Amino acid sequence: MLTVDDYGRIRRAHRDGMSLRAIARTLHHSRRKIREVLACPEPRPYTRTKDPPAPKLGPLTPIIDEVLEADEKAPRKQRHTAAQIFRRLRSEHGYLGGYDQVRRYVGKRRRNQRETFIPLAHDPGQRLECDFGHIYVDFPEGRRQVPVLLPTWAYSYCPFAIALPTERTEAILAGMVEAFAFFDCVPREVWWDNPKTVATAILKGRIRTLNKRYAALASHYAFEPLFCMPARGHEKPHTENRVYDLQRRWATPVPRVKDLNELNVYLRACCLKDRDRTVAGQTETIGQRFARDRTAADPLPARTFDACVHTEAKVDKYQTVRFDKNRYSTPRNCAFRPVTIKGYINHIEVVAGGRVVARHDRGYGRGEQILDPVHYLVTLGRRPAALDHSNVYRHWRLPAAFIELRRRLEQCHGPLAGARQYVRVLQLLAEHPVKRVQRAIEHCDHAEAPHAELIIQRTRHCAELEAKQTDTHALAPSEIGGLDDALLTVQVPLRGLNHFDQFLSRKGERAYA
Repeated sequence: MLTVDDYGRIRRAHRDGMSLRAIARTLHHSRRKIREVLACPEPRPYTRTKDPPAPKLGPLTPIIDEVLEADEKAPRKQRHTAAQIFRRLRSEHGYLGGYDQVRRYVGKRRRNQRETFIPLAHDPGQRLECDFGHIYVDFPEGRRQVPVLLPTWAYSYCPFAIALPTERTEAILAGMVEAFAFFDCVPREVWWDNPKTVATAILKGRIRTLNKRYAALASHYAFEPLFCMPARGHEKPHTENRVYDLQRRWATPVPRVKDLNELNVYLRACCLKDRDRTVAGQTETIGQRFARDRTAADPLPARTFDACVHTEAKVDKYQTVRFDKNRYSTPRNCAFRPVTIKGYINHIEVVAGGRVVARHDRGYGRGEQILDPVHYLVTLGRRPAALDHSNVYRHWRLPAAFIELRRRLEQCHGPLAGARQYVRVLQLLAEHPVKRVQRAIEHCDHAEAPHAELIIQRTRHCAELEAKQTDTHALAPSEIGGLDDALLTVQVPLRGLNHFDQFLSRKGERAYA
């Protein structure tokens, strides 16, 4: 088939005076073809001159349609390809045609079924889209994957990123509270996919059963909780694109930090720097458009939301409660009683009788025991042997003054009596800080026979003096130290029965008078 260049070459040769015979001999074409080229300035498109053969696929197209309709309900990675349909047609229906007919028909059907969209425009302050992205981060203990919450405004494309220890409900609540504080405003709508930590059940259409604590968050900040249709990521494209930015721009190369706090400082700086960027298709920066978002959005409420989950539990005989596959200790007076556990991302609180009775750092392992030795001091008074046979006390890190005190008490009073007196000193830690008790112990170091009662009195007196100093600011620290030293020299003389006769005689004299 001759090209446009061939046509031009032939027509220029004829223009220069060459005969048809000479052109045909020189360019190796027939004279009939040369006449045809001279009659038309450019090649004519190919047209079929005969009717195509009857397709052999025609009677089998309903079967292909049925297979494709069934694929719509099948798992995404277990649907028929054109090649698989071709193999089934040959083995199950005796199809004798070629693969190309099947491929073209399947491609035409799927092209007609592909979804198209309408460009959307959101008003300022209206819509915030949320999703999680995942990045690898190098910590001192090694490289691990970290989930990052990415709330993004639909109008301005302004993001916020915060790395969280998990994707559980309490982490989402804490991340959303931080996001609203970062933006200094609240949107009218917050959109999610359908995570079970936010939407516990997917009902008809866009109706969802909300997690109770997420519903409380939505009520507190007065935004409308909305959700995308299942498997429709295109309904919140802004935050989906932000996940790509997180992975390719902010986390490449792999960040190297000492903890999540340092990582979050870095991510916050990335978000602030990104406000100077102009998104493709826009004429204003992200920061300029976000200013309209903030103006149109709702203000923050006066009170911050308590970002935690609530769980009811009962304290067992070991004074522990179970939360998230771990056990946490409680005081003795909570044993066998129902309590409420408030789970935060970094710690948990045990509430009984309307007040917090225990607070522990959050453990994310399995089967861990997070115990506070102070909670067992009452029980320790009845079971002093637990000092040496319980991990909660064997692993208790106390100042060296406590260890030396126990040695001296057992040396002076014997192992059993000395241990009991040492337990009485430890029980002071339920009401007094370690430093105060340590000072009381150190002041008694020069006593010949150390005794728990003396340390108890000194600790309580120090507490009274510190309270007085805090209230009146009348005593200097040097004065308090002098009073503490004077306590060691105070001696109360023992009284005999003769002293009580003085009170009797004076009483009789007053009565007679």
